[in-house]
Amino acid sequence: MRVTEGGIELEVPGEQTEGIEEAVFYNPRQELNRDLTIATLRAYREREERATSYLDAMTASGVRGVRAAADGWDVTCCDVDEAAVDLARANLERNDLAADASVEHRNVTALMHDEPFDVIDLDPYGTPMPFADAAFANCRDLVCVTATDTAPLCGAHFNSGVRSYSAVPRNTDYHAEMGVRILVSALARSAARFDVGIEPILTHATSHYVRTYLELTHKPTAADAAIDELGHCYHCEDCLYREADPGLIADPVETCPHCGGNRMLTAGPVWLGPVQDPTFIGAVRDEIPYTFDTAPEARELCDTLAAELDEPTHYDQHKLCRNWGVPANAMDEFLADLRAVGYEASRAHYGGTTFKTDASVGEIRAATEGNLD
Repeated sequence: MRVTEGGIELEVPGEQTEGIEEAVFYNPRQELNRDLTIATLRAYREREERATSYLDAMTASGVRGVRAAADGWDVTCCDVDEAAVDLARANLERNDLAADASVEHRNVTALMHDEPFDVIDLDPYGTPMPFADAAFANCRDLVCVTATDTAPLCGAHFNSGVRSYSAVPRNTDYHAEMGVRILVSALARSAARFDVGIEPILTHATSHYVRTYLELTHKPTAADAAIDELGHCYHCEDCLYREADPGLIADPVETCPHCGGNRMLTAGPVWLGPVQDPTFIGAVRDEIPYTFDTAPEARELCDTLAAELDEPTHYDQHKLCRNWGVPANAMDEFLADLRAVGYEASRAHYGGTTFKTDASVGEIRAATEGNLD
């Protein structure tokens, strides 16, 4: 079937009712991801003028590579599947872009080790970690990563998460952010093997995937600085208290300092540093034209991300109130109560009732209980 996305026309196989993730070459649910990718590439080109080459590492139908080529990038599309390679070539020709991009039928890990690229985009089915080392070994400026294995990342599939990310993920009430922090931690450690430091400049957990854009600095000191952003989270399953502990060596809290309970979880190593660059996100927002079908959603997401605090976990107001046995009030009032007594507070992009604050769970209750009871 034919689809139009971002001003380009594509031929894609129709969706199948069984085995859709493995069989389909084009996933319409990822259009927001792709629209934000193009906006990010536009903003990044202004940030780093030397960046011109872009690798669409798992090209499938070629949609991401075709759109990048239409936007002026020197594109290489790669896929190990011969049918995907044929389809990507056909879609480039359909949009008169065959001269602006090459299509490689080979193992992308081998390609990444053979050729340097300014920007590498990893969007595999499942975990991106088998491809991370090769990407960081030969990428100059920006690595864009999608992980669709959210259950292992957030600890719901615990053993798989440990195997894939060499970390201990925990299934908490901030499970989406746990996935973000586990993923960026694993990527930071992968990059550090090559004396490369990462800086996440835009990161979001949307629907069934986590997406992050990592700017690279090729210096051992930068790699060390990134490793210094790693640590552990300790979480009470009873009262939802949590605290962050910097450093690669965990020092678990045995008893909750808030409720005295002993059901404490330890997660890590997780990334404790910022996962956004608000100034860059503002530039990305400005590059989202209203001709993109997801423009309203993408612009709203950028606004939320730019205003989100750097705290390494988030709370869900409804879960807190249910835990306290009180009704929830309006989110704006709830956050205003926190700010009124001197705490920072912001909405989080993980859901309509999620928020971030520098207040502890006990301080949140004390600051808001007057309007909750």
